[in-house]
Amino acid sequence: MFYCIEKIYQRGWNMRYAEAGYNLEIDLATGNIEKVETDPKLMELHLGGLGTDVKIHYDRVPPETQAFDPENLLIFSAGLLCGTPTFSANRMLVSTISPQTGLLCYPMAGGFWASELKYAGYDKVIMRNKSPKLVYIYINNDKVELRDAAHLKGKGALEVQDLIREELNEPDAQVSAIGLAGENRCFGASIEQSKSSASRGGAGAVMGDKNVKAIAVRGTKDIYLANGPEFMKQLKILADWIDHRNHNPLPNKNIMTIHTGVGSPQAMKIVDEKWHTQGFAWGNSRRRRKTFWNDEIEKQWTEVQTKALRRFISCFNCPQQCGALITHEDTPRYMAKCFSKLSYMFAAEIDEQGFNWEILEPAFQYGFDSFSTPQVLAMGVELRKDGIFTDEDWEGCPTDIAGTFFWLLDKMARREGRVGDLLADGCYGACRRLGLPEGKYDHNNIKKHEQMCVKLGMMDPLYYLMYATNEKVSITQMEGNWPQEPFREMADREEFVKDWPHLPDDRFKKWFLDWEPRGEFANPFYPTKEISAELVDWMEMLHNIDDALGICCGMGSFCLKPAYHIHNYTKFINAATGLNLDEDGLRKAVNRSRNLHRALQNRRGLRRKDEVPPKDHWKHRFPEYEYELLSYYYNFKGWNMDAIPTRKRLEELDLGYVADDLEKRGILKDDPDLIYVPNDNVSREESSIYLQDGQSDFYIPDDHVSRKEG
Repeated sequence: MFYCIEKIYQRGWNMRYAEAGYNLEIDLATGNIEKVETDPKLMELHLGGLGTDVKIHYDRVPPETQAFDPENLLIFSAGLLCGTPTFSANRMLVSTISPQTGLLCYPMAGGFWASELKYAGYDKVIMRNKSPKLVYIYINNDKVELRDAAHLKGKGALEVQDLIREELNEPDAQVSAIGLAGENRCFGASIEQSKSSASRGGAGAVMGDKNVKAIAVRGTKDIYLANGPEFMKQLKILADWIDHRNHNPLPNKNIMTIHTGVGSPQAMKIVDEKWHTQGFAWGNSRRRRKTFWNDEIEKQWTEVQTKALRRFISCFNCPQQCGALITHEDTPRYMAKCFSKLSYMFAAEIDEQGFNWEILEPAFQYGFDSFSTPQVLAMGVELRKDGIFTDEDWEGCPTDIAGTFFWLLDKMARREGRVGDLLADGCYGACRRLGLPEGKYDHNNIKKHEQMCVKLGMMDPLYYLMYATNEKVSITQMEGNWPQEPFREMADREEFVKDWPHLPDDRFKKWFLDWEPRGEFANPFYPTKEISAELVDWMEMLHNIDDALGICCGMGSFCLKPAYHIHNYTKFINAATGLNLDEDGLRKAVNRSRNLHRALQNRRGLRRKDEVPPKDHWKHRFPEYEYELLSYYYNFKGWNMDAIPTRKRLEELDLGYVADDLEKRGILKDDPDLIYVPNDNVSREESSIYLQDGQSDFYIPDDHVSRKEG
C-alpha cells in the first residue's frame, strides 16, 4: 500500500450549485494526486458529463495518441445533475480513446457510483499515464489513496467490489471494477459497477492497461441547489407524470411490450420476447427465426425467468426497476439488466433461457460487454466451422455449443492460445489479424464496432442516419422518442398524438400522422430526407442532453413519451444550477459539445467513408438515395460533405478556435467538392416494386412485430 500527498489548486471559494466544482487529477506513473477547482464557465458552455469530458479530451489528448499510450486519458464522470434529487440522474460516464475504434468512446453505467463521487466532492476523476503496478483508487471525501491491488489480480469484476468494501470496512462504498478481460486488454472489456456496466468501446481495456483494478468511492458531503423550492415543485410535476405512465402504459397494439412503460425497457419484468426472438438475428447476426415464439416457449421461459428472479432493483434515485437480482440453479447470484438476458443465447442459437442466465455470471465476472462479446464468440464458432481455426487451435474445446461458448469466453478473457488472443481483439480486429476480407465474418460492424444483432428489411432513413452518424457507436443508445414503425390505423395515430407534449414542434405530429406502412409515405423515401434530418437531430440532441446531465436515457432520450423532454429539461437545470437557460440556449450548449465531439473525431481520422452501415444491414438498399440522404443530413448539421463541421457552424457555436485548429491541421478545407449540392432527381424506380401494396416482401403481423425488423 502506498499513499500520495494531495495538492489543492483553488482560485477562491464560491458557492457552486449542482456541480461539485472539483476534479481529481491522478498521475498514475508518479502517484501524484491533485484536487483541482474547475472553471464555472465550462458548466455554462458544456453543462457537464459528456460535454465537459469532450472539452478535456480535445484540449489535452493529441490526435496521434492511441488507446494504450500513456498520454491517453481515462475519465470517470458524474453528470451535472447526479447527486441532486433529480429522478434517474445516476449515470457514470467513462471516456477514453477506444482500442477498438481509435475514436473517443464514452460507455455509461447506472447504479450508485456517480452520485457517490459527487457526495465525495468531485465531478470527475481524470487519470493519465500508467501505474507501475496494479492498484485501486480509494476516494473518501478529501482523503484519496492509491492502494496496492496485487491481491486482487485475476479476481472477478463483481467479486472484487465486495472484497474492497470488506477491506476498507466501508459497506456503503461504491466500487467500479474490471475483471480478467480488462486486465488482459480485451477490446470488449467492460467496467462493472453495482447492477450496471460501462461497456461499449473497450474502456475496461484502457483501465487495465493503466493498471487500475478498481475505483472505490465514499462521500458524505452536500450538493447544493440554487433554487430548492422551485426544483422540488418541478420534481413533483415529474413524479405525477411518471405515476400516470406507470398506471397507464401505452397500448401495445402498435408498440412492442418493453416500450409501453416509462423508463429503461423492463426486460427483467417482461417475459414476452416474441419481438426480440423473431425480429433479431441469431448466431453471428446472420439469420432470423421468424416463427420461433410459441405457447410452449413462452411457458418454459416464464417458469425459468420467474424462478431465477430474486428481486427487482433500481439505480440511485430512480422510481423504476429495470434490473434484477438473479440466482439460477447453482449459479452464484448477480445483478442483470436489459437485453443481456438474451444476447448470449441468440449468439449460441440455444433456445433454453437458462443458458443465458448461467453464462452471464462468468461474463460479468470477467468484465465483458454483453452486446459485443456474444457476437465475437459466435464468429469464433463460424471461423472454426470454416477451418480458419484448426484442430490444434480448438484442442480441449467441448463438443456441445453451450460448452463451446463457456470455453471460448474463458480463452478470450485470458487471451489464451491463438483463439483467445485473436477473439480478444473483437470481430474487426480478429479478422484483420487473420487477413480475412473485410465484412465476410465481421459483417455486423460500424466503425469497427459490433452492432445490435439485427438484419432489417427495407432501408429506413431514420435508422440509416442514426447508425451512420452517431458517436455512441451503438443504435441501442441512439434511438429515441419516435416510434420505431408507423401505426397501421389512422385512428391509432390520431390517438397517439393527442397526448404528446414531448415534441419540439407540432409539425412533428403531422409527420407521424402521414407516416404509412406501405405506399408513397413509407420507407425508404418517407420520412423524407428533410423530415428525417430534423427527427434524427432532435433525438440525438436529447441523448446529448441526458449524457451531459447524467440522466438515464430510459427516462429521457430513449423511451416513448418519457419523463424528461426538451420543454422541461431547462426547468431542472436552472433550478439546480442557477443558470437562466431557455430551450434555445440549451440547444446551443449541447450542439456546441456535439460539434466539438465531431471535430475531435475528425482529428482522429473520422470521415464520411467511415459512416456506412454494413452492406447487408438492410435487405433492400438504395445507394444513390442513401448518399443523398446522408449529404442532406450533413448539410442540415452544418457539416461539409466529408462529415466535418464547417467554419461557419463552429463559429456560430463559439468554437472558432476549433475551426482554426482543423484548418491548421489541413482537415478543414475550402473545397468546392465539400459543398452540398442537392440532387432532387434521385430515381425511385428501383424501389417501386417494394412500395406497392401486395408486392412488399415484408409482413406486418397484427401483433406488431416491427416492419423494420421484418
